[in-house]
Amino acid sequence: MPHDDPWAGLTPGSIDARRVDSANKHDLFWIVTDQKEPGLLLRLDSDTEEQAPLPRLQHLNLAYRPLSAGRALTISLKDREQRELFATLCRDIAAAAAEASDNQGALQRTLRRTLRWHHLLRGGRSDLLSLEEQRGLVGELTFLRRLVEVLGPRAAIESWKGPFGSAKDFELSECLVEVKARRGAARPFVSISSEEQLADVTGMRLFLLVIQVDSAVVPTGRTLTDFAHELRDIFAAASPDAYDMWEEAIGASGFDFEHDYSERRWTTTSPLPFEVLTGFPRLLTPLPQGVSNVRYSLSLDACLPYALDNEALSAILKKGAVA
Repeated sequence: MPHDDPWAGLTPGSIDARRVDSANKHDLFWIVTDQKEPGLLLRLDSDTEEQAPLPRLQHLNLAYRPLSAGRALTISLKDREQRELFATLCRDIAAAAAEASDNQGALQRTLRRTLRWHHLLRGGRSDLLSLEEQRGLVGELTFLRRLVEVLGPRAAIESWKGPFGSAKDFELSECLVEVKARRGAARPFVSISSEEQLADVTGMRLFLLVIQVDSAVVPTGRTLTDFAHELRDIFAAASPDAYDMWEEAIGASGFDFEHDYSERRWTTTSPLPFEVLTGFPRLLTPLPQGVSNVRYSLSLDACLPYALDNEALSAILKKGAVA
């Protein structure tokens, strides 16, 4: 263990903690969790609003936890081999949080800086998103752009929950939307990656939105970065809050503006929406005991009786505000 290991001597799972920097006006501490994972804790003020849902990152655990007096955000490391890099990350997070004028800002800066670092802790990955990951993200960004027109920038970006590990890609107060991108020349199926994606939620209407996203020959189409740039400009012009939420979400998606996506361009078609109602072809929850983590193919032909037009979906979405 390096001699400057900030977690050296701390007792796992206790109230034992070591302040990161006495000069930092925000309460950040080195901790070791019950699972013996090195971590960073930010104490939250009573009036600080928790940002949820928290992103799910491959080698990090982000969680809110109660304290004897109040509550806190904790960031802990699951991959012990990245311990030294994680210490660097935590110090950088603390420096970013120190620039915030209040505790709410410190929380926002902590989450944003964590997302900016996350690709360095994804098993050492620093490469581009795969073609299928690019296709899926183009589909979500295409629908996000449509939501901006329907709901406005702030409500649209607040509804985008897919990058943070939510079961549904978009969550509004009365509606849930799952977006699927597919190749136009592929068989008329989409892949459902979990039993939760098309599961009912009490009091919510659920929609499946299928977008055709095809690889294009240069100079036709737009790169993934082009799609992201357009939305970044929209949110930057909207409000600081909208832009902060955009940064958090696009970072959690795995996209990085520093990466070069110029070799692949994409075209999209008008989305095809379906409402998931009784009788819709899907696996229903709860699954039989002992069955979990299912993945299955869904025939679009079988979904046609539940199809809507885009204007009808837009009218439904306009009725709700973001939860």
